[in-house]
Amino acid sequence: MRVIVDLTRCQGYGQCAYLAPDVFTVGDEALLYDLDPADEQREHILRAAAACPVQAIHLDWTQTRRVGQSSAERPSYEEAPAAKMTDGHIVIVGASLAGARAAGVLRREGFAGTLTVIGDESHEPYDRPPLSKQVLTGQVPSGHTMLPRLREVEAEWIAGTPATGLDVASKRVHLADGREIGFDRVLLATGTRARPWPNEAEAALEGVHTLRTLEDAARLRQALAARPRRVLVLGAGFTGSEIASVCRELDLPVTVVERGPAPLVSALGAVIGGVAAQMHRDHGVDLRCDTTVTALEGDAGGRLRGARLSDGSTVEADVAVVALGSIRNVEWLHGSGLAAGVWGVACDAGCRAVDTNGLVTDDIFVAGDIARFPHPLYQYQFMTLEHWGNAVAQAEIAAHNMVSDQAHRWPHLSVPVFWSTQFGVNIKSVGVPTLADELVVAQGSTDERRFVAVYGYRGRITAAVTFDQGMWLEYYQGLIERAAPFPPVTRHVDRREAPRPVPAQVPDRMVATAGATVVVTGHDPAERRATLVHPPQR
Repeated sequence: MRVIVDLTRCQGYGQCAYLAPDVFTVGDEALLYDLDPADEQREHILRAAAACPVQAIHLDWTQTRRVGQSSAERPSYEEAPAAKMTDGHIVIVGASLAGARAAGVLRREGFAGTLTVIGDESHEPYDRPPLSKQVLTGQVPSGHTMLPRLREVEAEWIAGTPATGLDVASKRVHLADGREIGFDRVLLATGTRARPWPNEAEAALEGVHTLRTLEDAARLRQALAARPRRVLVLGAGFTGSEIASVCRELDLPVTVVERGPAPLVSALGAVIGGVAAQMHRDHGVDLRCDTTVTALEGDAGGRLRGARLSDGSTVEADVAVVALGSIRNVEWLHGSGLAAGVWGVACDAGCRAVDTNGLVTDDIFVAGDIARFPHPLYQYQFMTLEHWGNAVAQAEIAAHNMVSDQAHRWPHLSVPVFWSTQFGVNIKSVGVPTLADELVVAQGSTDERRFVAVYGYRGRITAAVTFDQGMWLEYYQGLIERAAPFPPVTRHVDRREAPRPVPAQVPDRMVATAGATVVVTGHDPAERRATLVHPPQR
């Protein structure tokens, strides 16, 4: 059987570890678990799932059955309401978390027509968060991260074949093998890929890694198991910090080079970044902030031997992990007429794609890491969220809206939630911490690394970050949704002193503009059009 825990909901109560100790392990509030446990653990897991106070444990989540397999009959569905689209052809481009979730929801909503899922990887959908945690420590093999199955979903599965183009007018998806797949409605959920080291020759050195796919995780796990002299991590965002944590757990020397003043600054600001920096150093990480790698160096055999840094120093390392963020997989949409660029694919709050003229399309939907959507709680600013919880929630909204009429469509209003486990500390955030001008530690102590930091913008609460205090996240989410005043005025347990707001020290909010230029042509209103002009591909 397969297991997955929605760590955006998990609050560290630990009943699962008590009822199924061979599957679940809780250290402080950080939960680790076996994604593919032995069958004899089934009864223990079922009891653990039933006992979870927040119902965060999911079993047998989504299974996709390929069309043409006669081992099972076509599933039957209840008669759909008249307002639902029940027939036709729906195509999902992207076969990871968001795509898999959408496929299941489409069938649950009563769509009984043809469903095609296109993926560029040969694997069935798998869970990515364990790749930088359980897989690298060796607790879970990379092949045990497949998403669990809830129901059988009949679909045509086209694996290992990336999409190369979208013809909006004729409603066709072009594939790399030359095929064209027609659709009545299509969901774009192609996600992101790891940003590579820009020097191709240096990136090709043996020992240089990125971490995004199953294969990436398996290769990096093998490299760490070989006990390198030192690991070099380029970037101290969430992925880089988690990799550094794993290295110290494995008792491997690790150097982290970060362009900013502290880890996690781009996501949580410099105040919490300072707490994270001290956490790195207390665990023996050689942390170099306000520094960049200027070159990776190899020996005559093409193996990595070290790096030169911007401060003139050098670092000797056998393994380097490039954790410099991600690139949204939207190049295949160039020329489609959609507003797609480095920022993602623009859509409305109902996940309907927007074209280059700013017009909402009727039959093209977007979900997951590539979706750039307006959020009413944040002044309708467009945002992209590369979060597990957002991929699931947005995929459900998109799938529902794809088969519903205008009067019954839903807006995507989920408050962003994110989690990370580093150095035994469970870090969670709700809201958008970078949309803030002030911050206050409302509960606990940053020195003890057990606290709640609340972010405010112009007098209202916009986000909260917890270190080993995850059970408070839902409470602060409610405050964000109600536009509660900042600083918080309610009394809390574990308040050490009256909250004193300080500057949030978040990065300037930059709008991604590099990579495409909008050109407006025509004079008559009937002919006036906007076109995206992209730079030449390298």
